[in-house]
Amino acid sequence: MSQAADEPRDTTHDGDERTEGTGAPFVPAGFTIPRGFSDGKIHLVPLGPEHNDRDYRAWTSSMDHIRRTPGFERYGWPVPMSREDNLRDLRRHREDFEHRIGFTYSVLIDEDVVGCVYIYPAGPPGHAVVRSWVREDHAELDEPLYELVSEWLREKWPFRDITYSPRTEERDFATR
Repeated sequence: MSQAADEPRDTTHDGDERTEGTGAPFVPAGFTIPRGFSDGKIHLVPLGPEHNDRDYRAWTSSMDHIRRTPGFERYGWPVPMSREDNLRDLRRHREDFEHRIGFTYSVLIDEDVVGCVYIYPAGPPGHAVVRSWVREDHAELDEPLYELVSEWLREKWPFRDITYSPRTEERDFATR
């Protein structure tokens, strides 16, 4: 699931929808948080406890692959954890979403969890760090997911700057 992508949670916001040290909200109060996204094949839906079994199977089947995914190389996740620990983590992600302090989406194909996307504050107001991973058996979706999420962020979200590790040498979506 998400310890790696969660690391910004502990260091960049204080739990009240504001970027630490600035008093600025992560997203404006009037902004309607997207409840998902679909390109017809890949669907993003807010991650929650209802995904526990599918999410747990997804990341535990691909731990080494996730560790090699851009944006996850230097984090200490994934690490072995129980389904109960995963469920607690999913509940925390749901709370972050409801409190508008971080946004995690399950990546689905049909009803199958094939990955996750994390959007959390980092740095100055208006800046987001985005990470995504896909299961090893869906590795071919990593770059298309990156492209879809990058476009979605540019078109639908209010961020001034976004850090999202590129999937190719030629493209860098770190800033707009």
